[in-house]
Amino acid sequence: MERYLLVALGGALGSALRYGLGAWVQVLTGPSFPYSTLLINALGSFLIGVVIRLSLEGALSGEGRLFLAVGVLGGFTTFSTFSYETLALLQDGEVGRALVYVLASVFLGLLLVLLGYRLGGALVA
Repeated sequence: MERYLLVALGGALGSALRYGLGAWVQVLTGPSFPYSTLLINALGSFLIGVVIRLSLEGALSGEGRLFLAVGVLGGFTTFSTFSYETLALLQDGEVGRALVYVLASVFLGLLLVLLGYRLGGALVA
């Protein structure tokens, strides 16, 4: 039961952080492109790289990994929102913008998870 509580509390925190950061970025950038979701997914990818590496190196407990990776970052990242926003761009005839969004999200996510993983390794070295 404790593990479920860790995930639930982390998920609530991650969701609240996603909402706050997303609203702030949208105020700065406007609604014409889903910059907030792109930023959140990229940042979440970086942070999960750090968390997983720290966990694998023994610098973070299993409970800490569960709370942060599954709970906080699971609530923080927004892949379902990303999918819907891509569909909305396509339905609006914005094929080029949808393609840029998908490619940027995937490549930034992969790059940042790698960088986060390496940073996690450097932190325990």
